[in-house]
Amino acid sequence: MNSVKETASNPVENKTKSNFERPMLNKKRSDKIAVLVTNTFGSITFLFICILFFSLWILWNLNLLPSLKPFDPFPFPALEMGVSIFAIVLSVSVLISQKRQGRMEKISQDVEFEINIQAEKEITKILEMLHNIQKKLHIDQRDAELEQMKENIDLQELHEKAKIKQKD
Repeated sequence: MNSVKETASNPVENKTKSNFERPMLNKKRSDKIAVLVTNTFGSITFLFICILFFSLWILWNLNLLPSLKPFDPFPFPALEMGVSIFAIVLSVSVLISQKRQGRMEKISQDVEFEINIQAEKEITKILEMLHNIQKKLHIDQRDAELEQMKENIDLQELHEKAKIKQKD
């Protein structure tokens, strides 16, 4: 009895797992690096480390730390160059993170669309079954809305309508 129940539930689980988890598990090395960089640069700890580093640099080079000899006098050209290069790295890492997030959202949308299509097919089948039961019980109610719901959806037509809406 359990094996029937398991096989009945497994196809649905397998469909959702195969469509959704596969892209998540097959991360490229670049995706893993992007996640690491984003998690590192996007943390409050990193912000505090930067503030501490810049503060120490400025204090050192303003000769406010007597035991250390200044090496980058005011207006701190070396610090300025370093911060500029660092800003470039940070902005590129933000762009990479946004691109990755966009890919993940696209995957999520595709999975959601597939699930919605499958649900639509299942609902249509249930409506047909209910209509057949109604016929067998000699319940003769004409319902135009029900007949419309039982019709198959033309996916090509939906895609064309979506493309037109995107252009607007």
